[in-house]
Amino acid sequence: MEEIIKDTYQVLYAPSEGEYKEKGSKFLAYAYPITSLDDFEYYLEEVKSIHPKARHHCYAYRIGIEGKIYRANDDGEPSGTAGKPILGQQLSHDVSDVLVVVVRYFGGTKLGASGLINAYKQATIDAFASATFSMKTLSDVYKVEFEYGQMGHILNVIKSLHLNIKEKVFEASPFVLLEIPKSQTKDKIIQLKAKILQVSEEQI
Repeated sequence: MEEIIKDTYQVLYAPSEGEYKEKGSKFLAYAYPITSLDDFEYYLEEVKSIHPKARHHCYAYRIGIEGKIYRANDDGEPSGTAGKPILGQQLSHDVSDVLVVVVRYFGGTKLGASGLINAYKQATIDAFASATFSMKTLSDVYKVEFEYGQMGHILNVIKSLHLNIKEKVFEASPFVLLEIPKSQTKDKIIQLKAKILQVSEEQI
Protein backbone atom coordinates (compact mmCIF):
# COMPACT_ATOMS: atom_id res chain seq x y z
CA MET A 1 0.00 0.00 0.00
CA GLU A 2 1.37 3.41 -0.97
CA GLU A 3 2.04 5.76 1.91
CA ILE A 4 -0.32 8.74 2.09
CA ILE A 5 1.68 11.91 2.65
CA LYS A 6 0.01 14.55 4.79
CA ASP A 7 1.15 18.06 3.86
CA THR A 8 -1.52 20.37 5.28
CA TYR A 9 -2.45 21.26 8.85
CA GLN A 10 -4.38 23.93 10.73
CA VAL A 11 -2.58 26.88 12.27
CA LEU A 12 -3.48 30.11 14.01
CA TYR A 13 -3.67 32.97 11.50
CA ALA A 14 -3.06 35.79 14.00
CA PRO A 15 -2.76 36.32 17.78
CA SER A 16 -5.97 36.20 19.82
CA GLU A 17 -6.99 36.64 23.44
CA GLY A 18 -9.47 35.10 25.84
CA GLU A 19 -10.61 35.49 29.46
CA TYR A 20 -12.27 33.43 32.17
CA LYS A 21 -13.24 34.44 35.72
CA GLU A 22 -13.95 32.13 38.65
CA LYS A 23 -14.40 33.04 42.34
CA GLY A 24 -12.43 36.24 42.02
CA SER A 25 -9.56 34.70 40.08
CA LYS A 26 -8.98 36.01 36.58
CA PHE A 27 -7.47 33.88 33.80
CA LEU A 28 -6.21 35.78 30.74
CA ALA A 29 -5.30 33.68 27.70
CA TYR A 30 -2.95 34.79 24.92
CA ALA A 31 -2.70 32.64 21.78
CA TYR A 32 0.12 33.17 19.28
CA PRO A 33 1.13 31.57 15.98
CA ILE A 34 4.70 30.26 16.31
CA THR A 35 7.06 28.18 14.17
CA SER A 36 10.09 27.81 16.45
CA LEU A 37 11.22 27.66 20.07
CA ASP A 38 12.65 31.17 19.61
CA ASP A 39 9.11 32.39 18.84
CA PHE A 40 7.85 30.63 21.96
CA GLU A 41 10.47 32.26 24.20
CA TYR A 42 9.83 35.69 22.68
CA TYR A 43 6.06 35.60 23.24
CA LEU A 44 6.31 34.08 26.72
CA GLU A 45 8.60 36.93 27.78
CA GLU A 46 6.23 39.40 26.15
CA VAL A 47 3.29 38.11 28.22
CA LYS A 48 5.41 38.19 31.38
CA SER A 49 6.36 41.80 30.66
CA ILE A 50 2.68 42.71 30.26
CA HIS A 51 1.71 40.93 33.50
CA PRO A 52 4.76 41.07 35.80
CA LYS A 53 2.63 40.86 38.96
CA ALA A 54 0.63 37.78 37.97
CA ARG A 55 1.23 34.70 40.12
CA HIS A 56 1.28 32.23 37.24
CA HIS A 57 2.12 32.29 33.51
CA CYS A 58 1.09 28.79 32.42
CA TYR A 59 1.45 27.64 28.84
CA ALA A 60 1.44 24.93 26.23
CA TYR A 61 2.70 24.87 22.67
CA ARG A 62 2.69 22.55 19.65
CA ILE A 63 4.94 22.89 16.60
CA GLY A 64 4.96 21.01 13.30
CA ILE A 65 2.52 19.16 11.09
CA GLU A 66 1.75 16.50 13.71
CA GLY A 67 2.59 18.63 16.74
CA LYS A 68 5.47 16.32 17.65
CA ILE A 69 7.32 19.22 19.28
CA TYR A 70 5.20 20.18 22.28
CA ARG A 71 5.37 21.16 25.92
CA ALA A 72 2.96 21.94 28.73
CA ASN A 73 3.99 23.91 31.82
CA ASP A 74 2.02 24.52 35.04
CA ASP A 75 4.29 27.34 36.31
CA GLY A 76 3.67 26.60 39.98
CA GLU A 77 0.07 25.42 39.74
CA PRO A 78 -0.63 21.86 40.96
CA SER A 79 0.74 19.32 38.47
CA GLY A 80 -1.51 18.73 35.48
CA THR A 81 -4.01 21.48 36.28
CA ALA A 82 -2.84 24.20 33.87
CA GLY A 83 -0.50 23.26 31.01
CA LYS A 84 -2.26 19.98 30.28
CA PRO A 85 -5.78 21.44 29.80
CA ILE A 86 -4.29 24.21 27.63
CA LEU A 87 -2.56 21.59 25.47
CA GLY A 88 -5.76 19.54 25.48
CA GLN A 89 -7.63 22.37 23.75
CA GLN A 90 -4.91 22.71 21.14
CA LEU A 91 -5.41 19.01 20.40
CA SER A 92 -9.21 19.33 20.45
CA HIS A 93 -9.07 22.21 17.97
CA ASP A 94 -6.52 20.27 15.88
CA VAL A 95 -4.21 23.27 15.69
CA SER A 96 -0.40 23.31 15.63
CA ASP A 97 2.34 25.96 15.34
CA VAL A 98 0.60 27.56 18.32
CA LEU A 99 1.45 28.85 21.79
CA VAL A 100 -1.15 29.64 24.44
CA VAL A 101 -0.09 31.41 27.63
CA VAL A 102 -2.69 31.76 30.37
CA VAL A 103 -1.99 34.34 33.07
CA ARG A 104 -3.69 33.90 36.45
CA TYR A 105 -4.47 36.58 38.99
CA PHE A 106 -5.47 34.90 42.27
CA GLY A 107 -8.75 36.11 43.72
CA GLY A 108 -8.29 34.81 47.27
CA THR A 109 -10.40 31.66 46.98
CA LYS A 110 -8.81 28.34 46.05
CA LEU A 111 -10.50 26.58 43.15
CA GLY A 112 -9.23 23.05 43.73
CA ALA A 113 -7.71 20.85 41.04
CA SER A 114 -10.91 20.37 39.03
CA GLY A 115 -11.67 24.10 39.22
CA LEU A 116 -8.21 25.00 37.95
CA ILE A 117 -8.39 22.48 35.11
CA ASN A 118 -11.72 23.91 34.01
CA ALA A 119 -10.51 27.52 34.31
CA TYR A 120 -7.39 27.04 32.17
CA LYS A 121 -9.45 25.04 29.69
CA GLN A 122 -12.18 27.71 29.43
CA ALA A 123 -9.69 30.57 29.07
CA THR A 124 -8.05 28.73 26.16
CA ILE A 125 -11.44 27.97 24.59
CA ASP A 126 -12.30 31.67 24.79
CA ALA A 127 -9.03 32.64 23.07
CA PHE A 128 -9.70 30.17 20.27
CA ALA A 129 -13.33 31.31 19.96
CA SER A 130 -12.18 34.72 18.74
CA ALA A 131 -9.28 33.34 16.67
CA THR A 132 -8.96 32.95 12.92
CA PHE A 133 -7.44 29.71 11.69
CA SER A 134 -5.88 28.88 8.34
CA MET A 135 -4.39 25.86 6.60
CA LYS A 136 -0.62 25.59 6.17
CA THR A 137 0.87 23.48 3.39
CA LEU A 138 4.32 21.91 3.57
CA SER A 139 6.14 22.10 0.25
CA ASP A 140 9.37 20.99 -1.38
CA VAL A 141 11.36 23.47 -3.46
CA TYR A 142 13.08 22.35 -6.67
CA LYS A 143 15.52 24.25 -8.84
CA VAL A 144 15.09 23.85 -12.61
CA GLU A 145 18.03 25.13 -14.67
CA PHE A 146 17.90 25.57 -18.44
CA GLU A 147 19.39 27.32 -21.48
CA TYR A 148 17.81 30.49 -22.84
CA GLY A 149 16.67 28.63 -25.93
CA GLN A 150 14.64 26.26 -23.73
CA MET A 151 12.97 29.02 -21.68
CA GLY A 152 9.68 29.18 -23.57
CA HIS A 153 9.27 25.40 -23.58
CA ILE A 154 10.13 25.06 -19.88
CA LEU A 155 7.77 27.85 -18.78
CA ASN A 156 4.93 26.43 -20.89
CA VAL A 157 5.42 23.00 -19.29
CA ILE A 158 5.41 24.53 -15.79
CA LYS A 159 2.23 26.46 -16.60
CA SER A 160 0.50 23.37 -18.03
CA LEU A 161 1.18 21.48 -14.79
CA HIS A 162 -0.09 24.40 -12.67
CA LEU A 163 3.15 24.50 -10.68
CA ASN A 164 3.90 27.43 -8.43
CA ILE A 165 7.01 29.41 -9.38
CA LYS A 166 8.60 30.66 -6.19
CA GLU A 167 11.40 32.56 -7.93
CA LYS A 168 12.60 33.29 -11.49
CA VAL A 169 16.19 34.18 -12.39
CA PHE A 170 16.89 35.06 -16.02
CA GLU A 171 20.59 35.93 -15.90
CA ALA A 172 23.70 34.18 -17.25
CA SER A 173 22.44 30.82 -15.98
CA PRO A 174 18.63 31.05 -15.94
CA PHE A 175 16.59 28.93 -13.52
CA VAL A 176 13.29 28.82 -11.69
CA LEU A 177 12.47 27.61 -8.19
CA LEU A 178 9.32 25.52 -8.05
CA GLU A 179 7.29 25.05 -4.87
CA ILE A 180 5.39 21.76 -4.85
CA PRO A 181 3.16 20.44 -2.02
CA LYS A 182 4.81 17.38 -0.47
CA SER A 183 1.88 15.09 -1.30
CA GLN A 184 2.24 15.96 -5.01
CA THR A 185 6.04 16.04 -5.31
CA LYS A 186 6.64 12.52 -6.68
CA ASP A 187 3.95 12.69 -9.38
CA LYS A 188 4.64 16.29 -10.41
CA ILE A 189 8.39 15.74 -10.82
CA ILE A 190 7.75 12.71 -13.07
CA GLN A 191 5.23 14.71 -15.13
CA LEU A 192 7.61 17.67 -15.34
CA LYS A 193 10.53 15.57 -16.57
CA ALA A 194 8.34 13.73 -19.09
CA LYS A 195 6.93 16.91 -20.59
CA ILE A 196 10.30 18.68 -20.73
CA LEU A 197 11.94 15.67 -22.41
CA GLN A 198 8.79 14.99 -24.47
CA VAL A 199 8.66 11.33 -23.51
CA SER A 200 6.06 9.20 -21.72
CA GLU A 201 5.91 9.18 -17.91
CA GLU A 202 6.71 5.44 -18.00
CA GLN A 203 10.09 6.26 -19.52
CA ILE A 204 11.10 8.49 -16.61
